[in-house]
Amino acid sequence: MKTRPYQLEAIEGITSQLDSNASTLLVMATGTGKTFVFSKAAKMFMNFGRIMVLAHRGELIDQACKQLTHITGCEPDIEMADYHAVQGRNRSQIVCSTIQSQIAGMNSLGRMTKFRPNEFSLLIVDESHHAAADSYKRVIKYYQQNKELKVLGVTATPDRADELALGQIFETVAYDYGILQAVNEGYLVEPHQQAVYVEDLDFSCMRTTAGDLNGRDLAAVMETETMLHEIVSPTIDLTTGKRTLIFSASLNHAERITEILNRHRNDSAKWVHGGTPKDERAVMFREYGEGRFQYLVNVGVATEGFDDPGIAVVVMARPTKSRSLYAQMLGRGTRTLPGTIDGIEDATARRSAIALSLKPELLVLDFVGNSGRHRLVTAADILGGDYNDDVVERAKETIEKSTEPRSVLDELEAAQKELEAEAVSSNEQLRRKRIIARAKYSTAKVNPFNVLDLEPVREKGWNTGKKPSPAQVKCLERMGVDPAGLTHTHASQLIGKVIKNREDGLCTFKQAKVLSRFNYDPKTITFAKAGELITAIKDAGWRRPK
Repeated sequence: MKTRPYQLEAIEGITSQLDSNASTLLVMATGTGKTFVFSKAAKMFMNFGRIMVLAHRGELIDQACKQLTHITGCEPDIEMADYHAVQGRNRSQIVCSTIQSQIAGMNSLGRMTKFRPNEFSLLIVDESHHAAADSYKRVIKYYQQNKELKVLGVTATPDRADELALGQIFETVAYDYGILQAVNEGYLVEPHQQAVYVEDLDFSCMRTTAGDLNGRDLAAVMETETMLHEIVSPTIDLTTGKRTLIFSASLNHAERITEILNRHRNDSAKWVHGGTPKDERAVMFREYGEGRFQYLVNVGVATEGFDDPGIAVVVMARPTKSRSLYAQMLGRGTRTLPGTIDGIEDATARRSAIALSLKPELLVLDFVGNSGRHRLVTAADILGGDYNDDVVERAKETIEKSTEPRSVLDELEAAQKELEAEAVSSNEQLRRKRIIARAKYSTAKVNPFNVLDLEPVREKGWNTGKKPSPAQVKCLERMGVDPAGLTHTHASQLIGKVIKNREDGLCTFKQAKVLSRFNYDPKTITFAKAGELITAIKDAGWRRPK
């Protein structure tokens, strides 16, 4: 597997951050190769000691072991359930273990006490959005008895609440590569969302438990005969011939959905859950990947560690308030078909190749009804991580009113433009509300976001209040941007935009400042044209020429 540019940046970010910090966090969208990246990091740290990889499910352990063996040439030992890592001279340099095995047994001390912390150079926590749990904190603290140990957290799906919690566990963020960036750069398939309105679907009276809809309340609603048919019928109508993954609310819900699907078309569906024997599950996944049946209905087992690029439709028959859970479910279908983008270096060409492939987009089916006080997550929330809440809500409203699948990216962009237009044309109070983010960065001289026609992205929780680095300040000053008042996040955004403009042959920030002052719109003016215009302005006595 050829290392992609963003993966190289991620590896460099990890080594850079762990060179000066004890812990760091890697954020990479599902399907972008986070296991590949942390395996590369493990290979480098093997020179300094053993590697411990933690995860919370057996499938993740299996996945990590295969990739680690491939990348490092070292087959890991496994500490999980009936598997015990080899001790003594024949032990492996890498150990993969579930968090449950680490804290269980050994007279309540946990199997982690079998291992000596001082032997390890790197502790990798996979799916580290779980790391705020007490079990993870206990294990991390045990291995951190070794003051030389480095800790790498890896996640694809941090929720906004998780960001703050993870910021207290991991000192820095080594690299953040989200689903929106991956889609725009042609590494993932773009989600198109179809909202299916179900008149009898009512979440308003459901309780909230641990931040999500109460499981028993949800199952009671979703398992009714009417509801089952109102989910299955549009699913069949909208997924003709496409490999479909369905997320259900309970065991009974999954079994009934499968039964009704098979009534419509014999042997078209199977269902799987946590109690399905591992060997049986493996056979089912293989047959599904081979296209022997169209619908795989699952109860919480395909959210992590399940990779099938052929999935063309994801059906959210399990509504949720959890952004991280929804992102995991959505991520099962965003991978490109094998060979689609291999060897293509240009982002535009990769997107074109995806558009011409047998999987040009991912269809996401959401079932909507009366959500009451609950704010249910949709694809717009996941791809709208860098947009403010007003933009995301406007996009969600548009998608839910549509009777056709809608491009989530297009609707987010349209929503932002609509709100900006409203801010200009509406009353002063609304205008002030909409432009508050840009106004924050206004100075006596110039607002860089206005010059570059940018909306400041939402700051991630772990970066809140973080100031620009000395390198960022130096870079901004060299570009002609005043760094005063900027945060680390927004400094990074501005630098990225200026660099992108330079790569596209557009005018520099300094040129854009001059052109803006004379009422030109610099966002599409080339570097050469900007030079000509500024010369003409100068020759006209610093007035805009006729």
